[in-house]
Amino acid sequence: MNHPFFRCLFTVGALLCVFSAAYTQPTPAKVEGGLVQGTSEDGLTVFRGIPFAAPPVGELRWKAPQPVARWEGLRETKKFAPAPIQGGSPPSGKSEDCLYLNVWSPAKSAGERLPVLVWIYGGGFSFGATSDPNYSGENLAKKGVVLVSIAYRVGPLGFLAHPELSNETAQHVSGNYGLLDMIAGLQWVQKNIAAFGGDPGKVTIFGESAGGIAVSMLCASPLAKGLFHGAISQSGGSFGPSRPTTYPGENMKRLRQAEKEGEAYAQKAGASSLAELRKIAADKLPGGWGVGSAWPIVDGYVIPDDQSKLYEAGKYNHVPVLVGYNSDEGASFSPPKTSQEYIESTKKRYGKFADDLLKAYPVGESNVPKTARDLMRDAAFGWQTWNWARLQAKTSKAKVFYYYFDQHPDYPADSPKAGSGSGHGLEVSYVFEHLNPSNPQTTKTDLAISDAMGTYWTNFAKYGDPNGKGVPKWPVFSQASPTVMYFSQTPHTGPVPDAASLEVLNRYFEWRRTPEGETWAK
Repeated sequence: MNHPFFRCLFTVGALLCVFSAAYTQPTPAKVEGGLVQGTSEDGLTVFRGIPFAAPPVGELRWKAPQPVARWEGLRETKKFAPAPIQGGSPPSGKSEDCLYLNVWSPAKSAGERLPVLVWIYGGGFSFGATSDPNYSGENLAKKGVVLVSIAYRVGPLGFLAHPELSNETAQHVSGNYGLLDMIAGLQWVQKNIAAFGGDPGKVTIFGESAGGIAVSMLCASPLAKGLFHGAISQSGGSFGPSRPTTYPGENMKRLRQAEKEGEAYAQKAGASSLAELRKIAADKLPGGWGVGSAWPIVDGYVIPDDQSKLYEAGKYNHVPVLVGYNSDEGASFSPPKTSQEYIESTKKRYGKFADDLLKAYPVGESNVPKTARDLMRDAAFGWQTWNWARLQAKTSKAKVFYYYFDQHPDYPADSPKAGSGSGHGLEVSYVFEHLNPSNPQTTKTDLAISDAMGTYWTNFAKYGDPNGKGVPKWPVFSQASPTVMYFSQTPHTGPVPDAASLEVLNRYFEWRRTPEGETWAK
């Protein structure tokens, strides 16, 4: 056995054993469509690219998702499915056939009934994909949850409204197909997640940016009732009133206006009818940010009404929520470059409330500091989550937990980033625990914050409450005690950030819902 030949055989055999142990094939899972085969990866069972609805192509374009056709034999689900067609970019790696989901499960058997976290990606409802490396679910799954990520149609393919679509028989919807995709994905989870060791009675949805906004919409949609039992929204919320000319935080349009814009979109595409529009190849349709209807609408079906009004009336899905936002979101959305631009844009958007808001969010003499950028932050995210937290605390027994993410480097005084905070989306890699410990810019406090957030998020999925062993106490947010968890160097509690400024902004949003405010917005 000491001969070099035998030593080589032994070494090769050992390597093959290690390789096969790392990449063994788990027992196939049985889902509605048939059997799916995943992979074993570092103690987890992982399935990528499981279809949860029929391909929304041909006559199914701009229709509610339909059931998956059954398949024979074993379907390999080891690679991510293509991202949805988006943004007018080349179709490489993207497809109209995009309704697939992924599962990371630590369960050793189907009978474990572990809590489930379902991720909904962001991207302004115009971009996004479950295959983004930042969304890979292995680290959260290792904390004792089944992690699912679901895809949905984006851009005009996901949200186009049109009179012909509204009039189609057997359809109750025009636009909002992307939201219906999410609901179909959650229905699939209810029917199938037990096969992966998940508990269909303990499902929490979570998302960031447009994904967080979608979470708030699902919380208000009667079509999603009973499909989830907790909700986490990172930099999301849809509590602003509808407006013909939209702005961040006032993104919603009503069906009639969206239908008119859909007709203009069809004309731009060179189609004189819906039938012609459906025949155009997906990658040949007009695309890009803001082209056509690329945002959910108040359609009276998926989204019944102004969400603030629904919450005031208690007409929403009463589940525990964990909501929050980042300290410098405004830096990520092309803020005005000069003081004058900031003043002019504020007056254009806020009308008679502009002067009060310019005092609450002051600008520098020659620059636009964070104090001014925070108006954009709060209009789009801060006020949305604050209003959500307050309304639910007022009208529901379901608990509310509120956070503020402010983890970032201390920039030197002479740095262009001096005075900056945490930008939009920065917290995602912390939540999914994808920080690179070997990166010299990753600090011990970064890793500690990331571990704490991953623990809080998975605790919330397990118990409907983020608290547990090894993490500081996170108090429930209430009207009497509006306490916020700060993620900044260490997790610690504090008051609502910039509360006085939020109150000024709140007066604007209240006015916008008056007859005078509605008339002005038109």
